[in-house]
Amino acid sequence: MSSHNPTMQQERLLKVLVIGDLGVGKTSIIKRYVHQIFSQHYRATVGVDFAFKLLNWDHKTVVRLQLWDIAGQERYGNMTRVYYREAVGALVIFDMTRASTFQAVLKWKGDLDSKVALGNGRPVPAVLLGNKCDQLSTGLCSKLPKLENFTRDHGFVGWYETSAKDNTNIDAAIMCLVESIMAVEEERPPAGDPRDPSVLVLPRFDYNRTGMAGLPGCDGCKKRPLPGRMEMGDI
Repeated sequence: MSSHNPTMQQERLLKVLVIGDLGVGKTSIIKRYVHQIFSQHYRATVGVDFAFKLLNWDHKTVVRLQLWDIAGQERYGNMTRVYYREAVGALVIFDMTRASTFQAVLKWKGDLDSKVALGNGRPVPAVLLGNKCDQLSTGLCSKLPKLENFTRDHGFVGWYETSAKDNTNIDAAIMCLVESIMAVEEERPPAGDPRDPSVLVLPRFDYNRTGMAGLPGCDGCKKRPLPGRMEMGDI
């Protein structure tokens, strides 16, 4: 009988912001991702709300994803600096049926970059989500710029068309962001270093429990546009 001690795992806490204008579907995306539910009747978020998701990242690491649902009107207030503190990534969301929410994307990205950064001074990774793609028949697809160029030019690590209603690309978009965050983790203090407060050492995690292990990430953190979409002139 083996006498070796159980392998210890580290837990990595990642604070991720979910930002965008009022009504773009931030809460719906979080509820779909964390609880696999969707409702047409969410009330507008006031201030900030939170949700957690545990990811079995690999045999050495458990990721505790902390999603901060920031109210759409908060960009106009003074509290975002407090809410953004210690964030390591962000989902920036717009509504594919409302042009004004896409026009606000760069304002949100600018607000993010001005108030939080990685330890090396670089912007935190951000993924752009065009939500409500299930409504594209009445949406803006003919008016949106080519988002590969847009995301590259404005510092996003990738973009996705999403639908919280149909559960389209929600997992893939968030895994893309987490992969980007974890890719820069090597620049942080070594695992278990007391200077790094986000690292906890845990007993071996039970991989038989339901989790996100095995979900595919994105290829280079880009979602290729579906045929006929996102390929027309600028707004």
